[in-house]
Formats: sequence, structure tokens, C-alpha cells
Amino acid sequence: MTPVLEVTNLRVSFGQTAAVRGVSLRIARGETHCLVGESGCGKSVTALAVMGLLARGGERQADVLRFHDHDLSRLTERGMARLRGDRLAMIFQEPMTSLNPAYTVGSQMVEVLARHRGLARRTARARAVELLARVGITAPELRLGQYPHQLSGGLRQRVMIAMALLCDPDLLIADEPTTALDVTVQAQILRLLQRLQRELGLALLLITHDMGIVARMAQRVSVMYAGEVVESAPVEALFAAPTHPYTRGLLACIPVPGTARRDAPLGSIPGVVPRIAPGFAGCAFRDRCVHAMSACAEAVPLRRMADGHAYLCRLPEHVG
Repeated sequence: MTPVLEVTNLRVSFGQTAAVRGVSLRIARGETHCLVGESGCGKSVTALAVMGLLARGGERQADVLRFHDHDLSRLTERGMARLRGDRLAMIFQEPMTSLNPAYTVGSQMVEVLARHRGLARRTARARAVELLARVGITAPELRLGQYPHQLSGGLRQRVMIAMALLCDPDLLIADEPTTALDVTVQAQILRLLQRLQRELGLALLLITHDMGIVARMAQRVSVMYAGEVVESAPVEALFAAPTHPYTRGLLACIPVPGTARRDAPLGSIPGVVPRIAPGFAGCAFRDRCVHAMSACAEAVPLRRMADGHAYLCRLPEHVG
């Protein structure tokens, strides 16, 4: 199947810091691909690089960066602006900083449709009301006249989802869409994304650090550490047989009901993420890994397994 998004060997740097190193992924129509890892590992920067929204000073390179028949690495800023919000959409982490506090919800939604579809104001407002209702917002006509600060965090997140879907995108990037929401609202947002994906056939790139969300939402998962994908697999294979020591460490941090003692300390990974400067070589996880060997300071091979499972480590399969 031809992928909606294909990324091969994506690299992003900010001055002397390598934020993303050699990330590759493919997402097909109707598929959810989760990008998981601890804060600062490069998940959001990867998404912003795809969207062409890197902060000033960020440099992006890739062997392949393709969305359908568009080579994103060669598009001008005007060409990217035509795609963003139209066929390629993103839900950002914090809706309060993504929605403009000086404008009503309605004016911001109408602007999207006027820019990308050229709709008249009345038609655009009707479409906005339809999408707000579709994402479960009651009294959508009333909400159009409200400002972001008048809405709860859950409602603002639903508004962001509705705005992302206004133009029926082919790819939706959701960057930790349940951050700072309470558990009940988190579950509602995740169910909403699943329902909309089934109805619309969206390709979904979901960024999270929550392995529970990965287990619930993903068909495929890529685990990032220090700017690179250290393990990638179908979600069932990853949870059944995690191979990279970092992936095992992440899963060991999750308490298992019925087996974890109430008074036992939670699992953790000792040490800190290294700063990746020019000339860095070898495995970035080696200073935190119990299996580290001298050869880990040299280039690490990508090992591929028969089930589409791949990992970046010198360990043989199922060791440790």
C-alpha cells in the first residue's frame, strides 16, 4: 500500500545540537503510528519538521520526506502553507497557546475555511458548527462566539481537533493531545480520535510518552531516544517481546496490577539523556544500559526481524 507519509533518514539540528538523527517511518491510510519516548527525545521536533514549522535556527534534512506525491523537502514555504491545515493537519500539545486568545473560536475556524476552501462566511460558519458538533461539543453555535479562555481544557482540545478536521485532511499529527487533561477527559479525547479515524480513514501520527495510550491506539510504534528511533515494531510484537534495553526500561516503569507490590518502588531508568553534539558516535543509551560493552561506542547496527520488528542495538534478539 502506498503510504500517506514516508520519512527516511530525517535529521534536524539546532546549531551544535542534533535534535533528530536518522528517523524513518511510513504511515498508511487508516493507520495509527505512535511515536513514543521520554520528554526531550525529539518526538515533537520530528512532527514539526514534517509540518515545516521548526523554530528559527532549525535545519532539516532527509533522504525522503514525502506526503502523497509532494516532496516536502523541496516545497517552498508558500507550498507548505497550502498543505498545512488542509490535507496535512496537526493538533498541538497545549490548545491555550495554539488558539489565539484575542479572537473567538468561530473567527479562527472560519479563517481556516476561507483560506483553504474560499468559502463564504455563512457557509464556513455552518461547516464549523457541524465539526464542533461532530467532536462532541454541545451548543456549538454558542461556542463559536466564545473566546478560548471561556472554555475548559477539554473543550479547547476538542476545538483544536475540530479545526484540524475542517478541511478533511489525509494525515493528522496529534502531539500529546491529552496532556494536562484529567483522566476522564483523556479517555474521551482518545475515543473521539479513534472514532473520527474510523469514519474518515485518517492516517494518524500520535505522539505520546504514555505506553498505555500506545497499547490502546497504535497499529505500529516507534520508540525514540536521544533523537533517534531505537526500536520500531507492530504494537503487539513490541509489547510481547521488547528488544532494545531502553524499550524494556520504559515498560518496566509501568506498575502491573496484581503483580506490583504496593510498597515496592516504581521502576526507573538511572542516569540522564546525553547531549548529542557533532561527532557523537555509538549508542546514546550506553551510559544507562546494564548490557553496555566497549563496542557500543562505535556505530550501532540496525537489526531487522522477520515480523517487521527492527531495533538499534548490538544485543542479539531476546537477550536480557
